[in-house]
Amino acid sequence: MRLLFDENVSPRLCEALRDLYPDSLHVRHVGLEAVSDAEVWAYASANALAVVTKDGDFRQRSFLFGHPPKVIWLRLGNCSTKMIEALMRRRFESVVLFLADEQKAFLALS
Repeated sequence: MRLLFDENVSPRLCEALRDLYPDSLHVRHVGLEAVSDAEVWAYASANALAVVTKDGDFRQRSFLFGHPPKVIWLRLGNCSTKMIEALMRRRFESVVLFLADEQKAFLALS
């Protein structure tokens, strides 16, 4: 499963979730720190990555443009990295089904 964590979540999630999401990257790992949402979107699309974000702008992009890339929107508000890790672990099956579904473009997790 290839995920691209946006800059509004910790890059530590890649290592913390490596057992479930082994091919995940963070925008920092690919030189996309502090770039526009459009650039992150284009990179994710070109590299078959689903964007994991807390940014509502990606939700809007998903509704406007569809996929690729798919968008996983974390609806947790102000929270710790551990809380995001727990959510991604708890909802693993939902993420797997979402990524496998060729029709769905957007998944909100809370």
